Amino acid sequence: MGKRILVTGGAGFLGSHLCERLLAMGHDVLCVDNYFTGNKDNIAACMGNPHFELMRHDVTFPLYVEVDEIYNLACPASPIHYQHDPVQTTKTSVHGAINMLGLAKRVRAKIFQSSTSEVYGDPTVHPQVEGYRGNVNPLGPRACYDEGKRCAETLFFDYHRQHKLRIKVARIFNTYGPRMHPNDGRVVSNFIVQALKGEDITLYGDGMQTRAFCYVDDQLDGWLRLMDHTPDEFTGPVNIGNPVEIPVKELASRIVKIVNGKSKIVHTRPLPVDDPLQRCPDITLARKELEWEPKVDLETGLRKTVEYFDTLLKSNRAAAAIGR
Repeated sequence: MGKRILVTGGAGFLGSHLCERLLAMGHDVLCVDNYFTGNKDNIAACMGNPHFELMRHDVTFPLYVEVDEIYNLACPASPIHYQHDPVQTTKTSVHGAINMLGLAKRVRAKIFQSSTSEVYGDPTVHPQVEGYRGNVNPLGPRACYDEGKRCAETLFFDYHRQHKLRIKVARIFNTYGPRMHPNDGRVVSNFIVQALKGEDITLYGDGMQTRAFCYVDDQLDGWLRLMDHTPDEFTGPVNIGNPVEIPVKELASRIVKIVNGKSKIVHTRPLPVDDPLQRCPDITLARKELEWEPKVDLETGLRKTVEYFDTLLKSNRAAAAIGR
């Protein structure tokens, strides 16, 4: 029998894919979003489904609904977006967690928190294991997100200890795929858009900082394994990401090759403040407890993502031409 599942941030990149996956599994889905970074186009395919409901709501305010499970994804996740209004970003992480935990407590729902690899800051341990406590600058421009997510984890574990709430905490590493925001400032979307437009691809720093990229389908598989196939006593946090890291300079080269473009790779911008030089998950715990590891290789995932952005850019150009 299907469950009633609330997805906050459900019109965003990851949230929209999750809504589709949950509907396909036979659940009733309540998608909540304030559309700061989410987009109704992302959930267009869900709108005609009688088991899907959409609500405009900001999680910094309480929500009173009856559900069996909650996936708390609401929060801008790219530096461009979360630094736009840093106070609101912190509120979304902290007040949003309090409100969703309060709802879960009232209705006795199991609740999932989309935490982040950013809780590790600029790591001094590599690859990052869940027991590493991080190297975060609490005063820097990224702190609104990093510390907001760290505080949210604290709240989740205090609700678990104090109120016996069933919680699941996933620390998400760099994830990419169709429906990424084209202007989110992340390397995958930045490089693909620049390559498709034939523009120079701009690198921050020397381009040798490393990232490990997980395709969206693999990421969601990890979440569902955590929520549906682990006992209540396994709370996490657990790293969900791809353990294969590459320099961002190599990522740029691969994208130019896939696009078959002529973009030049240029070093024009300094590394942002507190930007980590290495980011790669140790997924030993996920392999053991979730029996999960990513399956989609980078080449396959990038091709699907390039196809999405190519279609998006062509439709945007067509719309602009019609509007002239």
